[in-house]
Parts: sequence; C-alpha cells; structure tokens
Amino acid sequence: MADKILITGGCGFIGSHLVEHMVLNGYEVVVYDRYNSESNYGWLEESQVKKDVKIILGDIRDFDSVYNAVNQVDSIIHLAALIGIPYSYESPLAYLKTNTEGTYNILESAKKLNSSNITITSTSEVYGSAKYSPIDEDHPLQAQSPYSASKISADHLAFSYFNSYNLPIKVLRPFNTYGPRQSKRAIIPTIISQFLNDSDTVKLGSLDPIRDFTYVSDTCNGFEKIYKEQKAIGKVFNLGSNNEISINEVVKLVSKLTKITKKIDIDNSRVRPEKSEVNHLNCDYTKFNNLVKWEPTIKFENGLLKTIDWISCRKNYLNSNDYKI
Repeated sequence: MADKILITGGCGFIGSHLVEHMVLNGYEVVVYDRYNSESNYGWLEESQVKKDVKIILGDIRDFDSVYNAVNQVDSIIHLAALIGIPYSYESPLAYLKTNTEGTYNILESAKKLNSSNITITSTSEVYGSAKYSPIDEDHPLQAQSPYSASKISADHLAFSYFNSYNLPIKVLRPFNTYGPRQSKRAIIPTIISQFLNDSDTVKLGSLDPIRDFTYVSDTCNGFEKIYKEQKAIGKVFNLGSNNEISINEVVKLVSKLTKITKKIDIDNSRVRPEKSEVNHLNCDYTKFNNLVKWEPTIKFENGLLKTIDWISCRKNYLNSNDYKI
C-alpha cells in the first residue's frame, strides 16, 4: 500500500510540481492549500494528476483545519508559506502567523496524531549573506528580513519538537528553486517576462547579488529522497547546485537565449534595504549527497530554456513591467 502524504502548499509553484512527482512515483497524496471562495486549486487546476489527489482548502494559520487534514494521512511534507521577501517588510506579522505559527500547527497536529514522517521546508534565506562560501549547514543563521526571521523561527520550532517530543522531523533547506509556474514576482520570471514582452527596457533591482539556482524537478527529487530516508530524522540538509551566478549574469544569459537585447533600468523601488539584502548564496550540498546520493541533473542554461518556453506561451506573464511585491 502506498504511503499517504499530506503536502501543504500543494497548489503553488514547488508544491504542485511535487504533488505531480509524488503521485507519478506511486504515492497517495492529499493536498492542503489556502481556502478561496472560488475553490480554485491553483496550478493543480489543469494538472494531469488532479483527479488522483484529494485537495483540502483551509488556512495553515487555523489549528483545527490543519489538524483535520493531518488526521487523514501518515506523513507530511510542509511547504505552505508566505515567501515574498518584499511583502514581509510591509506585513511582518503575516509572515510570523503563516510561516511560524503555521509550522506550529503542523508540528502540534503531528505530535497529537503520532505522524510517522514530517519534512519541514526551510530556505537558504535563513543564512543571510554568506560569511563563507559555499554555505554548509553549520553556517550561522542571520535574520536579514522578517521573512527569514519567520523561517528561522519555524526551523528552531521544528527541532524543539524533535528534541522535546521525539517527533520524527526532517528539515530540507532549498536554495533558489526556479522553473515553470514560479510567481511573476520572483527574479527569473521577472527577467524573462520583461525580455519577452513589448517594453523597451527591463526594470530590475540590484544586479550584484549572487544566487544558487536549482531547477524545480531536481528540487522535487530531493524532497522524495529526504522523505524516504529514515537517517535524515532530526537533521537539516541543504539542497542546491553549488553553481553561483550573479543577477547581472542571469540577465546576460536570458538575453543570449532569447536573442533579445534591451536596456536595463535600475528601479530603486525593487532594491532591498541595504542591511536586508542577501548578497551571496552558494550551496554546499555535500551532507545531503552523502546521505541520499542526490545531485542536480538540469544544467542552469537548460532549465532557463524550459522556463523561457513556458513563460513565452502565457500572456499574463508578459502584460506588464509593473513591480509585484
């Protein structure tokens, strides 16, 4: 009998890809995502696996709703979160309630219901700007935005449940995942969509930050591997490519791949506060590879091409240069 897994945030970017990956690999999946009055299932609306999953709409901030969803499964992969860093400057409390309190609701429900396998999704943003590179799991955690503070809190809360209640938690810390379905406000869709639309310029924030990008199918494969590995319990693992690239270099590569040249304008409204900008992220995933033999398989240029092809067919990605926080 297949494992029955609750995937929170399963209608979103990474979540929808992960739902498809797990279903196609033989798992029984229950999806939990944000309630909306249209009962819209996000990226799962047109998914080939929609008919094969149960979808529950609720609120990760509501304990009763979360508990009732957890009560239907054996295991949990928790992705539900507010992720937009700029909006965390506008509403820090929303991030604490969603990311920290939401994770509490998952952990407490799992404790009460004796869940057997809980994976908590962290983020490379918890490290802040690199004090050394590549970044391993022993790197200090630095809260440079309310978003990162909420995720650091969630990580520590998860480990407190492991230490206090022996809850079988695992923490996976992806660096910058990209690919089809990613929000228009994320940096790669922002760059690609502006190169493909009718505008004369590409408006961006700082071009200097260095990031480590992983294509979404590789990220999903990593989630399955940590899910299956009992030796991962009580530990945190980085997931990334160990290939650093600046935003400026990404711009040049997208220009090359699309064969389009445009003027680049720096829009100050897109620039993070100086002390909040994470200047350098580069992943050391040795610990994860040593345990589960995970390696990224999609080269960055190939992943960009896949993403360019996907965005080019979607007018809603191409209709504006407006800044979306």
